[in-house]
Formats: sequence, C-alpha cells, structure tokens
Amino acid sequence: MTSAYKTEVDPNNIQRTVLLKHAGTARFAWNWGLSRRIQEYKETGKSSHAIEQHRQLNELKKTDFPWMYDVSKAAPQEALRNLDKAYDNFFRRVKKGEKKPGFPKFKSKKTGKSSFRLTGSIQVTDTHIRVPRIGWLKLKERGYIPTDDLRILSVTVSEMAGRWFVSVQCEQELLVSMATGEPVGVDLGIKSMAVCSDGQRFENPKALKKAQKKLRRVQRKLSRRKKGGHNRDKTRQKLAKVHDRIANIRKDALHKATSAITAKPKPDNERPSVVVIEDLNVAGMGKNHCLAQAIMDVGMGEFRREIEYKTVWAGEQLMVAERFFASSRLCSVCGVVHSELTLADRFWTCLGCGTWHDRDENASTNLKNLATGSFPESYACGENVRPESQAVLVETRTKHKAS
Repeated sequence: MTSAYKTEVDPNNIQRTVLLKHAGTARFAWNWGLSRRIQEYKETGKSSHAIEQHRQLNELKKTDFPWMYDVSKAAPQEALRNLDKAYDNFFRRVKKGEKKPGFPKFKSKKTGKSSFRLTGSIQVTDTHIRVPRIGWLKLKERGYIPTDDLRILSVTVSEMAGRWFVSVQCEQELLVSMATGEPVGVDLGIKSMAVCSDGQRFENPKALKKAQKKLRRVQRKLSRRKKGGHNRDKTRQKLAKVHDRIANIRKDALHKATSAITAKPKPDNERPSVVVIEDLNVAGMGKNHCLAQAIMDVGMGEFRREIEYKTVWAGEQLMVAERFFASSRLCSVCGVVHSELTLADRFWTCLGCGTWHDRDENASTNLKNLATGSFPESYACGENVRPESQAVLVETRTKHKAS
C-alpha cells in the first residue's frame, strides 16, 4: 500500500532559511520550465519533457544559476516532474471536452504555497526526520510516522500560514481482515454532515460560516494596507492563519466522521461489510448560489475521497448509489416516492402508509437497502416510483488514494 503521513515540524531559524531556499528553487524551476515549454511550442509546435529540461537546467547552473548548488538537486527535478503531470492532466481534460481544462499557471511567491519534494536518503525516528541537504528536523507530533516495515519513497515539505509540514510517502504492507458486520448507508447533507443508518449522526462544524465575521474584519484591514508595505505582508499572514484554521476544523471533522463510520479498530463482526453513499454532483450543486457556500463548507468531495481509502484499510466494500436515486423522497417502509418534497422539508409523513420520516435517516436507510436488497414490494412493481434502474448499485470501489 502506498500512503502518506503528514505532520508539522519545528525548524530553527537556520533550517527555516534553508527550507525557503528549497521552496524558492522549486518554484523557479517550475516557472522556468513552463516558460521554456510555451516558447518551444510557439517555435516548433512541440515541447520538451521533464528529463530533457532537467538536463538543460543542469547546463545553465554552471553559468546562469550557480545559487542552485546551495539546495538539493531533487527540488528542481521533482518540480519539473510535477510540471509533466500538470501537462498530462491538462491534455486529459482537453480530450474529455471540459470547458476549463486548466492549463498550467506560473507560480508566485506571494500567492502560491511554498512546497518542494525530495528523494534520496530519508530517515525517520519518533522525534525527528532527516531530510537530504537540510538535516534533522524536529517533529511536533511524536511517534506518528511509523518507523518499522516502512519503505520511504519521498518527502514533501510545505508551508502554510507560517507553519512547516512534512508529508512522508511510503510503501508498507497492509494486512486486512474482511469485515462481516451489517451494511450501513451514509447520507450526506448540510445541516448534519453525515447521517448513518445505524444511528450515528455527525454534525457539520460550519467552520467557514462561523468565521465570517473575523474574515471580514481581517480582509477589510488588508484592503487598507499600502501595497508592497511590510504591514500588508503581516496582515496577509493573519488572513492566511484564519483560512488555515477554517480548513483544519473542517479536515478534523471529516477525518473523525469517516474513521468512525469505517471503525477500523473494531472486530470484524462489528465493522460494516458494505458502506453505501450517494454519487453526488458536488460541482453542479455548487451552482446554486443560495446554497453554494454551505455546500462547499461541508467538504462532500473530500468525505468521499477519505471514505474510499479507509474502507479498503478496514476490509470493507464501498458502494455508490446512482446519482438520481431518490433516497430522500422514497419511503423506506412502503416504497412510494414523494416527488413533491423540497429541501426545506426536513420531516415528512408518507401519504401511502402514514409513516413519519426524518429526511436524513430515511435516506440513509434507503441507501442501506441497496446493499441488502430489502426494498418493499411496492418499490419493485408500484406505479408511483422511478424506473427500477435508478435503484441499483452502480459502483463498487476497491482502490484507494490516501494522504
């Protein structure tokens, strides 16, 4: 299994300067490689790749960029490889016909996040990590990165709001015992981040909404600062810290919820054998200007990404219901679909059987029924339901991508 362990480091002033040099060199290599590719394409209709550009950059080091010898050679090399991936993603989206394929952009020291990736001799202990050309960095979270049976591939060092982090990418053996518990359906929403058919409910922290007052105050302060001034840089750092705190609160809630649903430490018979979620069109939902901010504040896309690899770790299957499956409007008792329900109807009574429903709990039960196949008879043959093809399981995830 390829996974990554990310934690904060505590560099001293000398190490902080070296980290900034590496980040600046990686940013320079990216911008230099992008400008060369654009120029080559205009002149010849073709552009060179990462290996060719790295050779060209090595030749220029001796005369034009001697300061690059102060940092690890892996920093510009990995930056050019990242540029290769950016081009591949751009052409992939062009072939798909996407309206915004996302051509690679130049990176700025002021607006871009400082980061670089290194390979080579990397050592990890409970308290420190040794990075090439930088040395031993003190870890703030001790014992988090495993040191046994670990093959380290690379380390990515990044800076966010004045704090430095290391992400160690490694290969390790994954011993999985298959879960045998009851399937669970998970309904995502805005009021409650996730509601499960087994009774678990995870509230939405609403990190962005609660921080709006502070964000407006710091943003107004930033707008009054003179451009290019030192005070503007300090205020921008304050604003970055507010955004970083918002992201961390959201990230913490998502990880706690997905870990509790998959329940990896529990025995096999207590972990759900199947986790069922909906295939939500988050980008389409974000076009609703009345709910866009609230929807993006939940992090539904990140929830699905995390649940994908955590179900693999826990020996579970992830099943994704079809996008137009009427999980909220379908009565889980009699199988009648009430198409007149709106988003404001949090509780409703079925006109077919008279059952009172909580909208989210009813949706999670219907998602669970997709895995068990225990739908009411009226759902299979009734006249007031959607086509049967919309109530089938359409996807089973077995791969994962962890970070």
